[in-house]
Amino acid sequence: MPHALESDEEDLDAIAPPQPVFHVEQALLGALLLNPHRLDDVSGIAADSFSTAAHAALYAAISALPRPDPAEHARNTKWLDRVLAAGREQARGLTASYLHALVQVCPWPSHAPAYARMVEAEDARRRLLTAAKRLIHTVHDVSLPHPVQTVLAEADALAAVVDDIANRFPPRAGVLPRTTAPPPPSAPDPAEAAEEEQILLATATAYPSDIEAVRWLLPDDLTLPLHTGLWQCLTALARRREPVDPVTVLWEAQQRGLLDDGSEPGEVLRMLAEPAGSVEHWGERALQRSLLATAEHTGRRIEAYADDPANTPFQLVVGARRSLADIAAVRTRWQHATGATPTQRWRPAPATRAGPPTTTVAHAARSTRATR
Repeated sequence: MPHALESDEEDLDAIAPPQPVFHVEQALLGALLLNPHRLDDVSGIAADSFSTAAHAALYAAISALPRPDPAEHARNTKWLDRVLAAGREQARGLTASYLHALVQVCPWPSHAPAYARMVEAEDARRRLLTAAKRLIHTVHDVSLPHPVQTVLAEADALAAVVDDIANRFPPRAGVLPRTTAPPPPSAPDPAEAAEEEQILLATATAYPSDIEAVRWLLPDDLTLPLHTGLWQCLTALARRREPVDPVTVLWEAQQRGLLDDGSEPGEVLRMLAEPAGSVEHWGERALQRSLLATAEHTGRRIEAYADDPANTPFQLVVGARRSLADIAAVRTRWQHATGATPTQRWRPAPATRAGPPTTTVAHAARSTRATR
């Protein structure tokens, strides 16, 4: 009859088994403890490449101490004792029995370079995962005075990690990660995004000549499908030099099937009749939101790739670079928008407008103009 588990046994069962890299690190350290001269064959790693503090401390000690005479090393444990003493300065839990266990678990000391390459690959994955998480965290940091610049700096840091991994593990053509990428994130404040996009669409309808100045804004920068479609209607009418007003935009929307989702024509007309501020201002706001969303999606895609241990460094490099290309594209448009944007022109709404703006943002914009 099986005995009942004691509480201590249950706690031990709850401990997750070590990952494969833990055993690889043990094999590498065992090989170096058994044959210290094999350190000459190991490259590409440092103490911080290891997954545990104990392993990192041991590798640092092995690397720093003078290597023993092979004949003497075979006869006694003096060098191992020095390694243990040095390692304990960084990891007090190290014991002599653990060092001997490492020697015992190493299958082939001559395979030390292969073990080191595996440790380097796992370290690359961890570094990429850390950089991706840092980018995602930065996107959501509401305390940043200049969020776009800071996020782009983190994206550059992530790209530098990818380049370093690529130098160590040159990518193979066509080898993509097998991990399923996460869906794009939603806007952090959907209501604010929708409201500002409505004012953008209304202002562009009132001042269609200004649409040409925001060619850097793409339909996909807007967060709602209806708003995306209406921006396509506006740009198409402006490009064809046809009359632009709420009615012509509504008709173009019908021709494109935008009202098939149940959108009320009267509601669309009311939305397009409440302009405020400038097209450039609201367009830049939409583009900033799109850039931050793109950065977050890129970070989450790379995070998903790096969080999957089945992906090789080659696959991580290819997948990460494709993801980073999305940030590069929207960064270029952001530079066009902010580098060539003239002083914002706040103008009153046309006299033909049916009534005052009813949205919170529009009211704030009108108040700003009144104080100038």
